[in-house]
Amino acid sequence: MNIKPFRIKAVLFDFDGTLTKPGALDFSSVKDTLECPDDISILEFIENFPEPDQREKAFAKLEHFEQEAAGKSQPNTDAEELIHYLHTKGLQTGIVTRNSLKSVECALHNFENLDMSDFDLIISRDDDFPPKPAPDGILMAAEKLNAHVREMLMVGDFIFDILAGQNAGAITVLLSNGSIDKPRATWEKLGYKNCESDYTISRLGELRDIVRMGMPLPAGKFPNEMLKETLEQFSFSDPSVLIPPGIGQDTAAVDIGGEEVLILKSDPITFATDSAAHYAVLVNANDIATSGAEPRWFLTTLLFPCGTTPSEIHHTVCELKEVARQWGITLCGGHTEITDAVTRPVIAGMMAGTLSRENLIDKQNMRRGDKVLLTKAIAVEGTSIIAREFGEQLRVFGMQEEEIRQCRDFLSHISILREARIAARSSGTSAMHDVTEGGLATAVEELSIAGGHEIRISMNAVPVFPQTREICRLFGINPMGLIGSGSLLICCRENESEKLIARIREADISVSCIGEVLNQGQGIEALQDGQQAEWPQFEVDEIARLF
Repeated sequence: MNIKPFRIKAVLFDFDGTLTKPGALDFSSVKDTLECPDDISILEFIENFPEPDQREKAFAKLEHFEQEAAGKSQPNTDAEELIHYLHTKGLQTGIVTRNSLKSVECALHNFENLDMSDFDLIISRDDDFPPKPAPDGILMAAEKLNAHVREMLMVGDFIFDILAGQNAGAITVLLSNGSIDKPRATWEKLGYKNCESDYTISRLGELRDIVRMGMPLPAGKFPNEMLKETLEQFSFSDPSVLIPPGIGQDTAAVDIGGEEVLILKSDPITFATDSAAHYAVLVNANDIATSGAEPRWFLTTLLFPCGTTPSEIHHTVCELKEVARQWGITLCGGHTEITDAVTRPVIAGMMAGTLSRENLIDKQNMRRGDKVLLTKAIAVEGTSIIAREFGEQLRVFGMQEEEIRQCRDFLSHISILREARIAARSSGTSAMHDVTEGGLATAVEELSIAGGHEIRISMNAVPVFPQTREICRLFGINPMGLIGSGSLLICCRENESEKLIARIREADISVSCIGEVLNQGQGIEALQDGQQAEWPQFEVDEIARLF
């Protein structure tokens, strides 16, 4: 399903049958008492009375029924938790109901953790404009909440709630309360047959998923759980695609001839403005290498902010070409543009490489008992970026100039091509994964998902350079969640792991065994000092908080 794009500032609710459990008000009894036909709604029926006295008496009977129902009504499932959740997200909430304000207030007395003050506004039939399905109440709510009507959800259990939302231009959500057939039969009696809401939920708690789709995301990678939902909308039936998109799958593998495989990778550099070209080439090349391939061709889209000079663009292109040449990669094309869409240079790279099909390393080859190795130490890339972008602040914190220079020079360690080549030649290597945005914490989770196995990690065995530890202490960030190109995760058969460790160390590259692969499934089992520990999770990379 292709949903239309939207963003949310406020959520409006119908009351009876939406925030309260349905059934408290017996509409059939009300209609029988008022002698209201089935094919007209109660409020419209009363308003059609020619004499004011008739209308007054009818409304008095209706209010009696409403008050009686309000006294015995109960909060709908998830209602209280949902309203408080919306408040934690900074969203405004309101009620737009055809009921009287008095009956709403009475019913809210039956809520344990919710009252009138928990809503930014309540619009009832006592207000001086037409009730739903007229859009007036929703339009007034938008004005009072200082939100565009397109930035509002209208949630209700009846056709009038949906029609009012649609007539106003809001996003509409129908609450079915577990069954849609009975309400639809009522709607058809009233003459409404073909009205469809934007979304339908069976219980209020499901609204959280819709709200998440309309909330602005923080800087950083698209969250894995949302990426998973997005990818599930696609089917990849092309037999030449050997490794399709997935969580933790940083490259695509395409069969281009039965024996040879083309490996493709795309990644942007958005944070690092100093030596961005260096990062752009190596971050893309690193992921190509984790499949066992040699990175060979690089294309890039360069976006520069308005005001950039030709010399600055020339310098970036020359740096890209030089770094690519250093690693045997050809810069073979791309696009360069000056645009007000960016405020600092952005380099979006696309790397390609090849290898024989029999040498393709697929994370699905992981097996229980494989050892999990990590090269160098965590957060190498993050350490370099922070030292280059926040050097003055580090000096204020008291870090010595030589220490800052050492951290800046970590840039020379962000390639994992050498150790990946060594691992690719080992018959015991079952999977490789480059540690990038989100740090080791996110990388191990992605490796687990892509490989279809649980992983145990010994936190004590995870190496951290002292310079990284000090920078993280000064800025109050966790190195486990700090961007970390330069560290390579390798899964290796247990009987080959010691040989592979020795070969990597012979190349003067440090490597540590930090865990092992467990049973099929997904998830991380963390150990600290031999005891069960909580595996850290980060909504965004730690470096995003600094920027």
